[in-house]
Parts: sequence; C-alpha cells; structure tokens
Amino acid sequence: MNKIHPEEVQNVTCVTGSRQVTLWKREDLQHPQPDEVAEEVPVALVYNGISHVVMMASPKDLEHFAMGFSLSEGIIDHPRDIYGMEVVPSCNGLEVQVELSSRRFMGLKERRRALAGRTGCGVCGVEQLNDIGKPVQPLPFTQRFDLANLDHALRHLSDFQPIGQLTGCTHAAAWVLPSGHLAGGHEDVGRHVALDKLLGRRGREDDTWKSGAALVSSRASYEMVQKSAMCGVEILFAVSAATTLAIEVAERCNLTLVGFCKPGRATIYTHPQRLIAE
Repeated sequence: MNKIHPEEVQNVTCVTGSRQVTLWKREDLQHPQPDEVAEEVPVALVYNGISHVVMMASPKDLEHFAMGFSLSEGIIDHPRDIYGMEVVPSCNGLEVQVELSSRRFMGLKERRRALAGRTGCGVCGVEQLNDIGKPVQPLPFTQRFDLANLDHALRHLSDFQPIGQLTGCTHAAAWVLPSGHLAGGHEDVGRHVALDKLLGRRGREDDTWKSGAALVSSRASYEMVQKSAMCGVEILFAVSAATTLAIEVAERCNLTLVGFCKPGRATIYTHPQRLIAE
C-alpha cells in the first residue's frame, strides 16, 4: 500500500469489512446458501518498528483506529505527533506501521520498560486499581446537550453501520452535534475499536467536531469512559447500560455518562448539569 500521512486519513478508501460464506438456516438444513459475515482480523499497531499491541478488529478505517488508540491511550498528545502511517499485510493479519515523533517514541519506550515483567489480572499496564480511569486532567464543563435532540441521533446511528446492516455483527460509534445530527461515525466488530476509530477521526476534523457528544451502540465500560475522557469528550451516550466502574471513572474525571439511550429514554449516571431536560 501507499504510505498514508495523517492529513490524508479522511480520504483513504477502505475495504468492505465483510465476506461471503456458505451457511445453513434452521428451517432448511439440506440446502446451503450464501450470506455475508463480518470480517475479524488481528491488527498490530507498530510504532517506529516496535509492535506495541495486537487487537482483533474489522479491517477498515484502520488509520483512524491507530490515531484514536494513540490518543486515547496517551501515546500521543496531538495528531501532529504522528508523522506518517502505512497499513501493510502481515503473515496472519494486518499491521499499521506508525511513525512517531522522537519525543513521543521515547516516552513509549519508557512506558514499555515500566511494564516489562509485570503480571496482572487483565487490566493492561495497571499496577494499582487506583490507577484505573485517571485521565491526564479532569474534564472542563464547556458542553451542553438538549436531550430532546438525542432521538434523532439514535434513529440515524445505523447509517454508519453498513457492515452491521449486512451482517448484524458490528458496534458503532458516532459523533453527535448539539443539534442531534451525526457528523460522522465508524463501526467495528469490537466496541472499543469502533470508539477509537471515532476518536481518531475526531482528532483530525475541524472545530465542528469539538462540540457535542460521543454515541456508542454498546454498553459503557470503564475503558470507553477513560478513552473518551483522554480525548476531551465531555459527554458519552451509550445505547446499553454502564458498569459500576465506568460510573466511578466518569464521576472522577467529570464526564457526563448516559446509558440506556432509546427513543424517549435515557439514564444519567454522572454530571447531569451538562444536559438540558426535554
């Protein structure tokens, strides 16, 4: 593939993300038929030649994913810390080769050395439970959202799930403007990856993407709250429920967390002062 620079990310032509397979339906086990199934592949994020993490993801919008993951995990402070990207096939999946600035790469190497040899219970790179959910700094209170506009966003969330509509197998994350209109969105078989793609896209867009909220089609876990807060998102809407840890992290970092978002319905867990009642 050609080398992709951050300023060109929004113009990248993506793969389809689904593949036709042969399967059987319950009502007819004698006759196989073709159908579309969502692709899930290993995607390695490689920074300056060093593989950092492998995630299972849909093989589309991977440049946005790499950008969003880098921002939400604190590997970079700003999109300009990435000088270039290239998506290349590897023996078992895909690699996103990211060229970091020297300063950010040194920070990443120090971080990797600090994690070397550490064992744990699956909370990546966290030595103490108190370290979970700590953004760089508490979020400000600059955003307001009228809940009367949420229903419009919910009705159009599936517009950004072409693979999901075809296969029934993806999560979506979209950016909701204060008007309730969706500025854009991304999908993936993994809910965290879909959110990272959205956050990476938002990091490259103009100021119209700064106001509003993130909307995800899944539940709200603590990782999704933390990723949103790391990227300056003040309001997170989730179609399903929030976990207790997500609520605790959202409370601590000043994020407004809203779950069970359905037409005419929403449950506000934290910081309701950003929201305007219908």
